[in-house]
Amino acid sequence: MDSKVSNGSSLQDERITNLLVFGFLQSCPHASFHKELEVLGHELPVHTSGSDELQTDGNRCSYFMEDAAETDSESQEAVIRDIARHLARIGDRMEYGIRPGLVDSLAAQFRNQSLSEEDRRQGLAAVLQQLVHSYPADMGQEKTLLVLTMLLARKVAEHSPALLRDVFHTTVNFINQNLLTYLRNLVQSEMD
Repeated sequence: MDSKVSNGSSLQDERITNLLVFGFLQSCPHASFHKELEVLGHELPVHTSGSDELQTDGNRCSYFMEDAAETDSESQEAVIRDIARHLARIGDRMEYGIRPGLVDSLAAQFRNQSLSEEDRRQGLAAVLQQLVHSYPADMGQEKTLLVLTMLLARKVAEHSPALLRDVFHTTVNFINQNLLTYLRNLVQSEMD
């Protein structure tokens, strides 16, 4: 199924969302979760470029991607990192509206091991619904929701760094379920 028509997320979509959320979190230089973020970065699937990579058996790695496709992928990654940095700057300006009590309750939900991933996504959605109406509509609801989603992830990770992995994955899943079309369009418009 063509990913531009599908409402479900493909591996490419998940890669884009992973890069975006990871880049957003990396854009917080004073964060208390950098060690956890570094570990998470090693766990995420990354684009491997360069065809001269030496394998453990002594052979060179073979890539079946065409050079143009590889260049496009690298270009897309650079665009996504730029988008993430831009959205993080917007998030820095929006941070004032997030009450510590909301972050505390969201962190408590993530600490509750008896909650399912769906319960966590619903908890995140409930907090987002409380917040989204307190910001001006001039930015657009989807963009506001995207920034707030990643900002909440950052705030929870700052509050409880050990929750970074869980909050990261829930955030990626939430974006893929609720904001995927917006994210695809955002990346595509920046690529054009």
